[in-house]
Amino acid sequence: MGILIKNGTILTAENEFKADILVEGEKIVAIGEHLHADAERVIQAEGKYVFPGGIDQHTHFEALCNSGDRDTAGYETTKAVIVGGTTTIIDYAPQDPGCGLIESALHRIHVRAKGKTCVDFALHSLITEVTDSMFEEIKELPKYGIASIKAFMAYIGSPLHVDDGTLVRVMEESKKVGVTVFVHAENGEIIKMLQTECVKAGKTEPKYHAVSRPPMVETEATKRAIYLAEQIDTPVFIVHISCKGAADAVAEAKAKRQRVYGETCTQYLTTTKEKLDNPDFNEAAKYVCSPALRDEQELKAMWQGVRDGILSAIVSDHCGIDLTEMKQEGRNNFVDIPNGAPGAADRINMIWTNGVAQNKISKQKFVEVCATLPAKINGIYPRKGTIAVGSDADIVIFDPTYRGTIRLEDNPNGVDYNIYEGREQIGRPETVLLRGKVVVDHATFVGKLGQGEFIASEAYAYCYEGRK
Repeated sequence: MGILIKNGTILTAENEFKADILVEGEKIVAIGEHLHADAERVIQAEGKYVFPGGIDQHTHFEALCNSGDRDTAGYETTKAVIVGGTTTIIDYAPQDPGCGLIESALHRIHVRAKGKTCVDFALHSLITEVTDSMFEEIKELPKYGIASIKAFMAYIGSPLHVDDGTLVRVMEESKKVGVTVFVHAENGEIIKMLQTECVKAGKTEPKYHAVSRPPMVETEATKRAIYLAEQIDTPVFIVHISCKGAADAVAEAKAKRQRVYGETCTQYLTTTKEKLDNPDFNEAAKYVCSPALRDEQELKAMWQGVRDGILSAIVSDHCGIDLTEMKQEGRNNFVDIPNGAPGAADRINMIWTNGVAQNKISKQKFVEVCATLPAKINGIYPRKGTIAVGSDADIVIFDPTYRGTIRLEDNPNGVDYNIYEGREQIGRPETVLLRGKVVVDHATFVGKLGQGEFIASEAYAYCYEGRK
């Protein structure tokens, strides 16, 4: 007894075809035309698309903000994420104060997320305290199902910042065991200089966040990270690319058959820096994220990067930072505004609306960058990220005829605003299965807190496959 999904149009990263799907237990057990089975439930999907649950490989749940002393919204808010069609997140596990990489990750799995998360989750390790023992821990990460680690080149003077010498050592140790190095590439020294100049000149409004983080600081750091990885002969993944210069650097490295990969975010494909110009602090502060929002030309370049395969994933960089308390820390100085905004719940809908429905990307590319490649990059494919026999039955039944408006009240994300509030929405996830259970029905959450599980990642994943 299981679930039979009938007459849907199945979308994968390669194909589009009409077929039925039979689910038994947690797995897909059959795909074909006119399947007959004594199923406990039959879901009619005529006129709807059926694609793998989204995978958001860049989120920050229950994590200390880059400024201030409060955590982002917790794992219980992932209820909104699964309603939005994402069934797995790859969350960042920063080091807890005084703790190592592994201890912090285990605490996140067994304490922070336990009984709360509504989506399945894998983890990236994240450096926030450089110690000698950290380098030895990197070599142990795969034993705990963690196959990636992130280093920040930005935020100089904070615990997040990693200097170039440390980054080189991280790359060297990661290479030995097949751990993929993810890099936040912005030149922290230049940002610090520009921030200081703005504040000295009395330019403290949110719009100066973008002035102090121009595309140049991202492009330079991206090129530097790529060069260091080239010297070590190891893969590198550049996170949340927002400008053409950084995307071009990735493209140039790929052309040389260097193992360099990158992602962009929903906001860099749909929203421009004019949002920061709003004289109302409360409105402008919502859009303070790093890298900063860019202009229309950079936005178009990000879509081109996705189409050309230069950018391998579209992510949310979700940070549940509330406006009425946390963002207010920077009311008198943009430097103190915690960077980040919520977006995991709206990623699938915004990319379909602004990408597929506008003919900027194909339906196959949509599946590729929102599900399949993130699964491969993070070593959880083919368990996740595809519609195939033997894969987890993480399935989205998507109604392309739906027309509406994105509203926070329809799908609360745990904070007090939505940066896509009022935007047009074309299509929506109507039904979502997580490991064979219907957890969203008629676009409404019907699951339970704690239904998500930790998913172990395998080392030597997708980014290690290419060779120079």
